[in-house]
Amino acid sequence: MAAVTAAAPFAARAWARAGWIALALYVVYALSTLEFSWQRMVDGADHGQKFLGRMLPPNFENWQAILKGLKESLEIAVLASAAGIVISLPIGLLAARNLMPAAVSWSARALIALCRAFHPVIVAIVFVKAIGFGAVAGIMALIVASIGFIGKLFAEAIEEISLKQVEAVRATGAGFMNVILFAVLPQVLPRFIGFATYQFDSNVRNSTMVGIVGAGGIGAPLFVAFQRFDYDVVCAILITIIAVVFASEVLSTRIQKVFAA
Repeated sequence: MAAVTAAAPFAARAWARAGWIALALYVVYALSTLEFSWQRMVDGADHGQKFLGRMLPPNFENWQAILKGLKESLEIAVLASAAGIVISLPIGLLAARNLMPAAVSWSARALIALCRAFHPVIVAIVFVKAIGFGAVAGIMALIVASIGFIGKLFAEAIEEISLKQVEAVRATGAGFMNVILFAVLPQVLPRFIGFATYQFDSNVRNSTMVGIVGAGGIGAPLFVAFQRFDYDVVCAILITIIAVVFASEVLSTRIQKVFAA
């Protein structure tokens, strides 16, 4: 009986080694072009220590303005998430290549890719220029971000479903919408809930950023505090944002557990 030689579990191929070497060389090249030096790191640590010293203790004297900005950020996040989820549902269905013709799915995927192409802050700048300052620009920017994230993952989830259920429902003579309702959505609904709750959590964080460019929310008073060098107020706002993000994380986790049960 011929002996069987066990292959090494992590045998390195020539192209893999070349890839790692190329990556290492590029890292060295990038560090050289970005003027990275240990002296800058040491100086930065010293400046950072002084900056943190000026932030403490936090100043909550202007708590009414902080709560007003926080309330607006939450409104932006909730409205953008709700609209983004509703819009992403049909776009994700149209982007699923196992349900739609190639022309339809690729058109929907192109729209999703366009929504994912830019950071929400950049999109917020565009909407601020288009429709003016305020929360509406922030809502529109986060709707675009929601479509890019939820639409992509929802389409991929649909492409991974079992087609046996789809064929079984079709065999009963059901129409397209009944196939979607009774064969597709039941298979992807738990994952869709997970995508939606994660995007809401992300929108809560992003809603604090879009205000920096004039799109409403708590980012506006944060930017003003930075400009005035009121770093103790900055610290108070950052603590408030962290608390809201933690609360959003807990809420998202509980919602996922409810729908997973």
